[in-house]
Amino acid sequence: MSDDAQQTLTSEQVADQIPQGWREVDGMLRTRLRTQGFEESLALVNAIATAAEEADHHPDIDLRWGWVGLHLVSHDVGGLSPRDIALAGEISRIADDLGASAQPEVGASMTIGIDTADADRIRPFWMALTGHEPAKGDPDSLPSPDGQLPEIWFQDSEERSGRGRVHLDVYVPHDEAQARVDACVAAGGELVTDEFAPAWWVLSDADGNLACVCTWQARG
Repeated sequence: MSDDAQQTLTSEQVADQIPQGWREVDGMLRTRLRTQGFEESLALVNAIATAAEEADHHPDIDLRWGWVGLHLVSHDVGGLSPRDIALAGEISRIADDLGASAQPEVGASMTIGIDTADADRIRPFWMALTGHEPAKGDPDSLPSPDGQLPEIWFQDSEERSGRGRVHLDVYVPHDEAQARVDACVAAGGELVTDEFAPAWWVLSDADGNLACVCTWQARG
């Protein structure tokens, strides 16, 4: 494997190289491929699996009736690499050949943020509840071991009143973020601040529960 294939790409580099029909969401390349039914979805997955084996690089796949969800990331380098860009392009070509259509705008992920003045005090509770373990080198992040539950992370914060201390971070394609924020406000929510946009917008529901709409952009 070449050194270039092992390099970690910045989000700006990914944005310049990402194939049509894919989006970077929460540090991964994501897409959803619409099919005509389960047999078509299975045929698509089988073709993708063959390409993945040939590339020795493997996506996470969600097989459903009528669609296939795909996530790509290079775990060995802790981010996105040229291998992800290349395999995404090959998957797009396979999808075109089999008549599957890309729906990258529906790709999203969610994490759970917990404001705390003492993460060490509450971390064992959340580990026991979920079965999560701290990420290597980052005890304030508790990823799901099998990716089936949202990651939990602890945010250093002073005590506060009037709003909840647990909030959801919903990562969406960057070109869908403003529409998602607008929809939340139209549904009775409040835009608490857009100070950090387009990295994230902070919103609340009518009871003061917080959530953030997040993208890859403007994260330094």
